[in-house]
Amino acid sequence: MSDLKFIFVHGAGGWGRYDAIDRLVPYWGMLNGSLISFLRRRGYDCYGASVAPSGSIWVRACELYAQISGTRTDYGAVHSIRENRERYGRDYSGDPLIPEWNENTRLVLLGHSMGGATVRLLAHLLEHGDEEERSSTPDHELSDLFRGNMKGRVHAVMTLAAPTNGASSLDMITDPAFDADAVPVPFWSRITMRILGLRLNTGRKQLKTTNTKRLSSIDRALKQNEYISTLPDVYYFCIACSSTVRQPDGTQYPDSKKTEILYYSRSIQIGRYTGVTPEGFVIDESWQENDGLVNTVSALAPVGAPQKPFDRKHIEKGIWNVMPVFDGDHMSVQGGLFHRRDVRWFYLDLLEMCRQLER
Repeated sequence: MSDLKFIFVHGAGGWGRYDAIDRLVPYWGMLNGSLISFLRRRGYDCYGASVAPSGSIWVRACELYAQISGTRTDYGAVHSIRENRERYGRDYSGDPLIPEWNENTRLVLLGHSMGGATVRLLAHLLEHGDEEERSSTPDHELSDLFRGNMKGRVHAVMTLAAPTNGASSLDMITDPAFDADAVPVPFWSRITMRILGLRLNTGRKQLKTTNTKRLSSIDRALKQNEYISTLPDVYYFCIACSSTVRQPDGTQYPDSKKTEILYYSRSIQIGRYTGVTPEGFVIDESWQENDGLVNTVSALAPVGAPQKPFDRKHIEKGIWNVMPVFDGDHMSVQGGLFHRRDVRWFYLDLLEMCRQLER
């Protein structure tokens, strides 16, 4: 049996092992205590990555690879120009995320929110690399990540409340036919969102916690999905969240017993929005159900990818196993904030399922 490592990747605005705040308020577990530590005590080799809180999924995937492999971060000769940043970043050779990285190490990648796209992209690059970087970079300078040829390194990919197909919360802000600010919301929810949107010090850089612009528009996400492949030898799972209730007029409204107050206003707006993206994708009523930040339907399998409802007795590789919708808001799968959730047993079940698939 290979050496199975469980890598947890936070969403936009999040934090992990390399951030000071994680020792005070762990991203995975929140005020309930460290989920990573709990799972380790139960015998699962778990690690919480710390990728760029406001970076693109490309930047985040490159940093995740450097942390796992214990190497210097290389954003690529081509993509560093595109991203308008230095090509090389932090060197993790002296402080890798996991003790050892070799052909016997198999990864279970769990990504929350934008961490979902991050782990999907990393799995793709490990196997296929990137043709742009290969064709534009001298061989002796090329990162092994862009070289690819690391088939078999990933055992499973799991996305949690991830805007896999984009988020209408961004599209509605740029839609001239929809005035999000005109949607009636409780006055306290606007005030709370501003207060909780203040800058948070993670120990690395200052960031805002409620900036929806870090999410991908639907058109952009669908374009990313065309690039990121579903690998035939990897198990895929997706878990969407929902914390809204359908109203008599067909719109969706947040359940106050499940939705964190920082998501309340945005959830109401998403629950009323329909429209058409610049590329012609129709955002219909099925996109109104949400978890406070991400549309529930978006957090299912990538549009066009092979998929089927989750069946524990018949879990297949190379196909998205669509798990039951988690009854909670966007933060519930972290453990919640003001609405605390004990998710320890939920993750124990998921990790044991992945372990059993290894046998």
